[in-house]
Amino acid sequence: MSSRISQSEFVAIMAMMVATVAFSIDSMLPAMPQIAQDLTPDAPNRAQLILSSFIIGMGVGTLFTGPLSDTFGRKTIINLGAALYILGAALAWSAPTMELMVAARVMQGIGAAGPRIVSLAIVRDLYAGREMARIVSFIMIVFTIVPALAPFLGELVIGIGGWRGIFISFIVFALVSNLWMNTRLSEPLPEAQRRPFRTVALWHALKEMMSLPMVRGSVYVQAMIFSLMFTSISLIQPTFDIVFGRSADFAVFFFVIGLFCATSSMVNAAFVLRYGMRAISTLALVITMILTIAMLALTLAGIDGPLYFWLFVGWQTAIFYQMGFTIGNLNALAMEPLGHIAGLAASVMGAIATVSGGIIATLIALLFDGTTLAQIGGSLVLLLLSFPVLLWMRGLDRPAATRKE
Repeated sequence: MSSRISQSEFVAIMAMMVATVAFSIDSMLPAMPQIAQDLTPDAPNRAQLILSSFIIGMGVGTLFTGPLSDTFGRKTIINLGAALYILGAALAWSAPTMELMVAARVMQGIGAAGPRIVSLAIVRDLYAGREMARIVSFIMIVFTIVPALAPFLGELVIGIGGWRGIFISFIVFALVSNLWMNTRLSEPLPEAQRRPFRTVALWHALKEMMSLPMVRGSVYVQAMIFSLMFTSISLIQPTFDIVFGRSADFAVFFFVIGLFCATSSMVNAAFVLRYGMRAISTLALVITMILTIAMLALTLAGIDGPLYFWLFVGWQTAIFYQMGFTIGNLNALAMEPLGHIAGLAASVMGAIATVSGGIIATLIALLFDGTTLAQIGGSLVLLLLSFPVLLWMRGLDRPAATRKE
């Protein structure tokens, strides 16, 4: 690390890099109605593509940014990603059509993968063991707070410069964070430690990963759960606005939900050593599935009014909360046999789960009809598709004599 930078400043820089993704997604939520009205008034559901296109672009970028930073250096790839992100934001700011807006958001997503993925690699370069875990914990605190605050920031920017002003804020954010990093942080990966980029290595890593049943199951379930989360993110604002007529309260509710759900990872950490990753993931999925079945039954029964709103808020909170009990545990299960290709495996798994989740969530969000039915029904389908595979994964751990082949 640069001799000029303290550990607290290093944490702040890395947290700002990691927060790029959350800021780029969640600050857009208050702008969705205006964007729909201006760019796609005849098909307002298409405005959800602004979120999912960014997610898909980020997933694609995740596949390459880590390995590329091993070859060309950490700061080089972060700066290239930032340049692509800024260009995408500028194109989105001036976009006259939804088609150009979506293309610009894909570009932004690819660029955002640079700071998101490589900043964690920098932490690995400079720290190890418990100290590394401590640094990552501090970074994750910021990572969980930013999504909760982002809609407030989005509303503030919209009030000053309209919805297009949000893209200016993205440009300013990227310029400030990269200027800070470049002036205060030395390149953490010396040239002597860099490795050549080989596409064949990605292919071999993919083949090896997909040959392992535990990895296949984990990636599949992660893709379903990411779809669940991205669907909720895409539809929560229009649901508050159109279904419940409470768009003015959206940012406050999102902030409270976000802060509460940030505790799920802490609860998981407290129990995972005692009960195990598989048991906790399965229980979280079962509880979420039961709540979703109950919510669908109430919806089909025609329940409405304030009671239904509060039940929806509680269900939506449960959807986000279960992420802390599933994604991290599933990722750890998949990584157990892949220590020798951990970096490549993490990139490949992250890309597959994110891109798949973004595509599936887009298809569900486009079914939004002014009710909660598409989101709740789609969520139940995703949970039902996940559950048998998660049970099958638990069976992989049993001794061969008791396992049904």
